[in-house]
Amino acid sequence: MKICVIGTRGFPNIQGGVEKHCELLYSHIAKISTENTIIVFRRKAYINSKNKTLNKRITFIDLPSTKIKGIEAVIHSFLATIYSLFLKPEIVHIHNIGPSLFAPILKIRNIKIVLTYHSANYEHNKWGYLAKALLRISEKIAFACADHIIFVNKAQMEKCKKHIKHKCYYIPNGVVKPIKTNQKNILERFELAEKEYILSVGRITPEKGFDILIKAYKASKTRFKLVIVGDVETEQEYKNELLKLAQDSSIIFTGTMLNNDLAQLYQNAGFYVLPSRNEGFPIVLLEAMSYGLDLIVSDIPATRQLSLDEDSYYPTNSINKLTALIEAKSLACKRKVYDLKLFDWQNIAKQIYQIYNK
Repeated sequence: MKICVIGTRGFPNIQGGVEKHCELLYSHIAKISTENTIIVFRRKAYINSKNKTLNKRITFIDLPSTKIKGIEAVIHSFLATIYSLFLKPEIVHIHNIGPSLFAPILKIRNIKIVLTYHSANYEHNKWGYLAKALLRISEKIAFACADHIIFVNKAQMEKCKKHIKHKCYYIPNGVVKPIKTNQKNILERFELAEKEYILSVGRITPEKGFDILIKAYKASKTRFKLVIVGDVETEQEYKNELLKLAQDSSIIFTGTMLNNDLAQLYQNAGFYVLPSRNEGFPIVLLEAMSYGLDLIVSDIPATRQLSLDEDSYYPTNSINKLTALIEAKSLACKRKVYDLKLFDWQNIAKQIYQIYNK
């Protein structure tokens, strides 16, 4: 098969949940059969010396793009869709509803479409009224045009109307084995003591809820530092708000961390907090679990899929409850063992490859 991939900024070493998902998924699918051709359309604005490296089994096509919020995905998706027509693939795999806007062009040429529904983007507060309306239209187009639809969030799939449920599948995100490292240079750089800091990882955007986490942390009496890993893309105003909130506190913003550097922070953290207001299915939470970290998570459908202990959940946006949990977890740091068999990338890749074969 020839498979074209649309809807990711690209990989490797590009921040984002969809980007991580695609990197791990297609790396595994490429191993299933060497006879397949996997073509990933990347956004040129995000490609640099750190991610220029090519995977021998994956072909990257870097198309012109911008980093302007609300425009970059539309422009890139249109160019990638048109380019796909000339490549004549058997399948185009589209990630998320926004890039599905031009799916009818593919259907005219009878190209099979697989859609992975990562999240309901129109629920994110960062989008204005017109953008949310366009995303809802894109969702309708995606559902109508896709031959098969994969949901990483089971609760989201259950919201689907009956007439499309026959082509829907629940296949969650996966997680790789944790990187074991004896290095401590990142801890030394940020003056962190082992198991005496709280960790949270994600893009700096409003739906990730870092403002709630910072307010709750500052209201707490914990002796731990708070480490926020991730960086801003287009939400500079929100990041400035966070930096102002974090003044005069033991809060550290590390920027984007990858591979061994990120592994050091996971491995040595006291516990992990996911304060998101909205998520599809957070890979970073699975990563924290793979390192055996105790958790505090907002009570949203995505985190409820994991059946965590009830003392790990707090009502979304509740500063008081999150403050109390931070204080309680700081007094009793412990490691846990989680059952992550369902989230094995090798099995996930096999399931998706079976959908391709259909």
